[in-house]
Amino acid sequence: MLSGQKIVLAVTGSIAAYKSCELLRLLIKRGAQVSVIMTEAAQRFVTPLTFQALGASQVYTADWNQTSSAIPHIEATRNASLLLVAPATANILAKAAQGIADDLLSAAILAARCPVAYAPAMNTFMWHNQATQRNVTQLTQDGAIFLGPASGEQACGDSGSGRMLEPDEIIELLQGAFSPRLLDRCRVLITAGPTYEPIDPVRGITNLSSGKQGFAIAKAAVLAGAEVTLVAGRTDLKTPAGVKRIDVTTAREMYDAVMHEVSQHEIFISVAAVADWRVANASDHKIKKEYAGTPDLIFEENPDILASVAALENAPYCVGFAAETDNLIDNARAKLFRKNVPLIVANLVSDAMNQDTNAVVFVERDAATPLAKATKEHIAQALIAKIAQEVN
Repeated sequence: MLSGQKIVLAVTGSIAAYKSCELLRLLIKRGAQVSVIMTEAAQRFVTPLTFQALGASQVYTADWNQTSSAIPHIEATRNASLLLVAPATANILAKAAQGIADDLLSAAILAARCPVAYAPAMNTFMWHNQATQRNVTQLTQDGAIFLGPASGEQACGDSGSGRMLEPDEIIELLQGAFSPRLLDRCRVLITAGPTYEPIDPVRGITNLSSGKQGFAIAKAAVLAGAEVTLVAGRTDLKTPAGVKRIDVTTAREMYDAVMHEVSQHEIFISVAAVADWRVANASDHKIKKEYAGTPDLIFEENPDILASVAALENAPYCVGFAAETDNLIDNARAKLFRKNVPLIVANLVSDAMNQDTNAVVFVERDAATPLAKATKEHIAQALIAKIAQEVN
C-alpha cells in the first residue's frame, strides 16, 4: 500500500530522531518515495547526510538560502501523499495546532495540501499536560492522524505514555492511511487465542489455537479505521499497532472482560477458541500421582460468550467462528442459529490450527460463501470488508 506513495518525513528535535533513520529505510524498502524535512534542533541529533545516505530523494534543512528558486516550505509537500512528522515534539504540536509558521517545518505543515500524521515523542508529563492534550484534540479535529504514542521507559528515566512508536509499528499503521476506511471510527471488540483451564497449579486444559487469525483481524480492523479492543488468551503474539489489548487466561476471565467492554462497541468478533468446560474441583496444590492415583475431575460448563453478547438488549453486530473436523457448513449453520448471530466464519481444524494460512466459509442463514485458501491476513481483510458491507 505504500508503494509509489510520495511521503515527506519531518524530523524534529527529540532523542527519538534516531528511529527516523530506520523509518526512512523501511518506507523506501516498501516502495515509497521519501523526502525529509529537518528542523534545526533535529540536526543536533542526526545529520542531513545520514538521510541522504539512506536514500532520501531530498533533505530540506532551512526555508531560505536554498540553491533552488523554489520556495521550500511550499515545494516540500507539493504532490505529496502524506506529511509524516516523526518524531513529533510537544513544540511542533503546539505550533501546528495554533497555525504558527516560524520555521521551515511549521510553515510546511501550514501549507500542506496532503494529510498530516504525527508520531509523538516526549516526556510522559509533557504528553499528559493539559496544553498538549488540547493541541492533540485540536489537530485531530482538523483532520490530523496520530500514530501513538507508546508507553514504556523513556530516555530521561521516567516511564509512561510519550514514547515514539517503533518504526515497524508506524509502518503498520501507515498502511491504514492509504487503505479504504471501511470501518472509520467504528468500535470493534475481538477475542482471540486459546483459553486455559487449570487442573492444579502446574497442569491445565487448553487447545492448539495460536491466536494468529484473531490478531490478523484486529490488525485489519485498525487499518480499516476502527478503534479495536482485543481480549487475548495465552499467546506470545505481538499486539498489533493501535490495538488496546486485554490479556486473560480462563474462559471465565474472557467472559468477564468481554461483558465489561461490549457496551462500548458496535461490532463483536468472537475468534477465540474458548474451552466449553472448566474443572470444578481444581486443586490448589499439585496433584501427586503416588498419592492420588487417577484424579477424579469434575467438569462444569463455561459461560457462552458469543451467545451472551448476542442476547444483549442492544447487542452489537456479532460474528462467530466455528472450527470443525467434519460437516463444516451444517455444523456452522447450526451454531449460527443456536447463538442467534448473522455470520459464522467456519473452517476445518486441519486448515487453520498452528498455520499461517486458512480456508474459510462465510456461513449465513441462507448462504455459504467459501474463500480460497490464503494467508490469515488476507482472510482477515476479506472478513472486515464483509462486515463493513453488512453494517453499512
